[in-house]
Amino acid sequence: MTDATTITVRGDASYDITVGRGILSSLGAALPPAARKVLVIHPPTLAEQAERLRAQLVGDREVLLAEIPDAEAGKRIEVAAFCWQVMGKADFTRTDAVIGFGGGAVTDLAGFVAATWLRGVEVVQVPTTVLGMVDAAVGGKTGVNTAEGKNLVGAFWAPRAVLCDLDLLDSLSRNERVAGYAEVVKAGFIWAPEILDLVEADPETAVDPQSAAFRRTIELAIEMKARVVGEDLREAGLREILNYGHTLGHAIEHAERYRWRHGAAISVGMVFAAELSRLAGRLPDAAAQRHRDILDSLGLPTSYRPGAWPQLLSTMQRDKKSRGGMLRFIVLDDIAKPTVLQAPDESLLFAAYQEVAG
Repeated sequence: MTDATTITVRGDASYDITVGRGILSSLGAALPPAARKVLVIHPPTLAEQAERLRAQLVGDREVLLAEIPDAEAGKRIEVAAFCWQVMGKADFTRTDAVIGFGGGAVTDLAGFVAATWLRGVEVVQVPTTVLGMVDAAVGGKTGVNTAEGKNLVGAFWAPRAVLCDLDLLDSLSRNERVAGYAEVVKAGFIWAPEILDLVEADPETAVDPQSAAFRRTIELAIEMKARVVGEDLREAGLREILNYGHTLGHAIEHAERYRWRHGAAISVGMVFAAELSRLAGRLPDAAAQRHRDILDSLGLPTSYRPGAWPQLLSTMQRDKKSRGGMLRFIVLDDIAKPTVLQAPDESLLFAAYQEVAG
C-alpha cells in the first residue's frame, strides 16, 4: 500500500476510509481481531477476485463467499435471506464479520445483512466502483428495495472500515465510471465547488482513474460525505443535503425498473432540482445552466420522458424523504448553498419538470 489517504468519519461510530492504491493488502488488518468467520458478499463479475480475497484472508479464519445478483437485482430481501442462511449454517456469532465487495448495491446489501444478523455484526466495506467509494459504502445507510420503491427497508449501521482501492477502478469502462461520477458532481454542487472547476477544466481527465484530478475529486467527495454523516448519522438535519437530485432520481429508477444506472437518474434529478431552485427564485440562471453544461460534458443524461410526470410524482409522494405526506426537495440558493424546499406547489414541480422533459 503506497500513498494512502485516510479520511475519518467522526461521531459516535467513528471509522476510517482509506483511499489509495494497493489498499486490498490491508483488508485482513481491518477485520475484527476476534472474527473467526467472515462472509464475503460479492457479485458474479467479481467471483475470481473474491476467491483471491478468500485465499488472502484464510488462516485462522473461515472465509465464506456469497455470490449475489449484480446491481439492483441483488438488493432484495430474498437475497438478504440467502446470506442469512449461509451465516446460520456456518454458525456465525456476534464476533464474526461481513465484507461487502462490489458496487453500491452490494455494499448496501452487505451492510443490511450485517446490521440485522444477531442484531448487528461488524462489516468492512470494499467498494469497487466510483459510486460505491464516494456514496454507498460511506455513511452507514444500508437497505433493500421493495416493489413500492428504492431503499424503503433498511437500517443505519456504520462500517468498521472502508477501503477504497483505486486499482479496482482501472478495468471499469468509461460509461461505468461516469455513471458513478454523478455523485462526485453532486458533491461539487452542494459542498465542494473545486470539483466543478476540475471537471470544467478537462472532463476527460476528471474521470480518468490514473489522473491526479480524478483522485482529488474522489477524495473531496468522500471528505464531504464523511463530514456530513459524522455530524448527522440518521438524517435528522444536515445529512438531508445528500439527497440533492435524489427525489426525482429515485422515481426515475423506479419507473425504469432499475434498468437505468443510479448516476444517470441522479443526473436528471440534479437538473430538475436546479430548475426547481431557479423557478422558486433561489438559484441564479447561470448556476442552473452550469448543471446542464457539466453533466452534458461528461455524457450524462439531462432529460427524461415528457409523459412520465404523473407516474414520477406518484412515486415521489411515497418516497422515504417525504415527511407527513409532504414532499421535500433539497434545492440550492447558489452553488454550495443547499437548503430545503418543503411542500412546493404541484404547478411549480410540473413547470420544473417541463425543463427536463425531452
